[in-house]
Amino acid sequence: MIYNDKKFKFDPEIKQVIAANIRKFRLEKGYTQEQLAVYTERSPEFVRRIESELGERGFSIETLYRISVVLEKDVGEFFKKNNK
Repeated sequence: MIYNDKKFKFDPEIKQVIAANIRKFRLEKGYTQEQLAVYTERSPEFVRRIESELGERGFSIETLYRISVVLEKDVGEFFKKNNK
């Protein structure tokens, strides 16, 4: 059975969108990268790399979940472009 009949549009910049939203929401809460690292039980260097301008650092669903809990945001909010 062939399943290539559907076309999906994937955002090639999704990592950058998520990284920008993590930084935006962290700053809205008034947290430093180090505080976010402690609260999510991740290293400060790891958080810095997640938030890097290119957003190239990959991370797990569990990490995104932890960040969403700490920043009190629905996980879906991190995927929105130009999040206001």
